[in-house]
Amino acid sequence: MSHENERDLIYDWNVGDEPPAVPPRAVQVVDETLRDGLQSPTVTDPSIEDKIRALHYQAEIGVHGNDIGLPGAGPRAQEAALALAREIVSAKLKIEPYCAARTHKADIDPIIELTQKSGLRIEAATFIGSSPIRQYAEDWDLDRLLRTTEEAVTYAEKNGVPVMYVTEDTTRARPEILRKLYTAAVRCGARRVCVSDTVGHATPEGAARVVRFIREVVDATGEAVGVDWHGHRDRDLAVANALAAILAGADRVHGTMLGIGERVGNAPLDLILINLKLLGWLDADLRPLPAYAELVSRTCKVPLPYNYPAIGRDAFRTATGVHAAAVIKAVKKGDAWLADRVYSSVPAGLLGLKQIIDVGPMSGESNVIYWLTTHGYEPERPLVEHIFRLAKTRETTLTDEELEAAVRDYRARRGASVG
Repeated sequence: MSHENERDLIYDWNVGDEPPAVPPRAVQVVDETLRDGLQSPTVTDPSIEDKIRALHYQAEIGVHGNDIGLPGAGPRAQEAALALAREIVSAKLKIEPYCAARTHKADIDPIIELTQKSGLRIEAATFIGSSPIRQYAEDWDLDRLLRTTEEAVTYAEKNGVPVMYVTEDTTRARPEILRKLYTAAVRCGARRVCVSDTVGHATPEGAARVVRFIREVVDATGEAVGVDWHGHRDRDLAVANALAAILAGADRVHGTMLGIGERVGNAPLDLILINLKLLGWLDADLRPLPAYAELVSRTCKVPLPYNYPAIGRDAFRTATGVHAAAVIKAVKKGDAWLADRVYSSVPAGLLGLKQIIDVGPMSGESNVIYWLTTHGYEPERPLVEHIFRLAKTRETTLTDEELEAAVRDYRARRGASVG
């Protein structure tokens, strides 16, 4: 059964009776997992083979841009970036790569070399600190920032490397400083800029405000300049900030799988994608997302919390009797759409997953009947009561193995009784 008009069953207070908000520009996402995500002091740097696997998952889920490394960091980073660039070329992946670089010739030269070796257009994401607190700590003044910006952007452009100009700590920088820096960068040839919430300072209102300001600054140059948003999750507002940035005029938003990154991490790309899909702002096939998350979790050695939204082990599991009963009733109606939404705001089917009904101390008999039926057992009344009593003695849910053992135990007892 299909439900053409969802509002018949779900009233959405996120929208109300007003027309839904629509981004002013086409929405694109950038994956920073393989560079900024690896700045976490806890994660493991995956092998090149696993990075290539990640690259293919990115292409499958519709990632537009990808940070393939900071080749100026040394031979290991250069080797990985070259391998990823060559894979994009050979596999004809629809991903636009870029490499991070300080606003120094020493960091831009490896990107020039990488471009020549791979034959791939690779953008240089040249970054520089912009906030007063950073300037004070570093003993920088505006003249130095402008000079460094102009020299780096001009050098990259003259050597055939397109530039995304990135200001670190944009969300704590003064507007008059940002205006001068971004204007200078665009004048020297940068055709993409990036607003960075480097320490996760922004609120959604602040993210929207600074993006609108930067949009105004670059548009005033008369050049066609893309605006990116790069957020961190120190205040756990990263997903909301990314959505606010899009509505304010950002062309692309950045994130990392599972939100890995320095300190508490970056904006979680997986959750950004899911929200963009649910909002109707991005048409992407997210069924490969759980497998991509598993790859990152395993190869970066980052445990995936059981209660992680949408892709954690418990995201679509319920053992609570009342909740499970509603799902089961929907299943009995033969309505998969209903079953996937009656107790879930994120449909499991969106990610190629299914709702799971477990049996535990909070369960009702309907949980037991559902488990038995879906596992090929006749839900005889004595068997249901046997498992139900067992579940009520437990502190946690029963595993499938334990439930199978309970069925065998019941049958053995019944056989002994008959004998």
